[in-house]
Amino acid sequence: FSQKMYRLSFEESRKKGYDLRADAIPIKAAKASRDIASDYKYKLGYEQDKGKLVGFRSLQDDPKLVHYMQVAKMQSDREYKKAYEMSKTHYQTPSDTLSIVAAKEAQDRVTNTNYKRLIHQYMLLPDAMSLELYRNMNQIQSDNEYKQDYKEWFRGIGWSPVGSLDVEKSKKATEIASDQKYRQHPSMFPFTKQNDAMDMVLAKQNANIMNKVSIYRQ
Repeated sequence: FSQKMYRLSFEESRKKGYDLRADAIPIKAAKASRDIASDYKYKLGYEQDKGKLVGFRSLQDDPKLVHYMQVAKMQSDREYKKAYEMSKTHYQTPSDTLSIVAAKEAQDRVTNTNYKRLIHQYMLLPDAMSLELYRNMNQIQSDNEYKQDYKEWFRGIGWSPVGSLDVEKSKKATEIASDQKYRQHPSMFPFTKQNDAMDMVLAKQNANIMNKVSIYRQ
């Protein structure tokens, strides 16, 4: 037979088109065969192990089941902690939260980072009255200018104001507290008595009266 006659029936059927319905007998037969084969494969493992698991009272008595349960538990715990292990070192928080803003402000106040920040910049004439007043006040309040004379002239020089009130008070207090000065005889002190003093005149008159009385008695 030639090639043309061999393909004649195929060409004629192709011209008619392909029409296969879902309820056709070949389709139903194929579905039934598939279901039978699938059910057979599903029950094959069960039929093979059906008589091998006799003798265990519970799942804990079967070493295979215990092993499978432990593996499942470990796998479940690993999957549970997987996300935590991946994200435990990554911490993100919004920068505008109340706690973050308060912590930044507290840190700035403690470290004085903005202590020397200029408030504003402006131009001022050199001969402005406010500038001169500020310079004078700054010079008066300057600790270096206030202590300049002391650092250059008086520091390290011993100076005692002789005759001052404090020095004289110290001398008098020393003399009063001195036991040697306290125990000196009165004759050691210089003493000058005036002749016209009241006690001297009274003593002279008493002496004259006593002389007259003694002469009268004789």
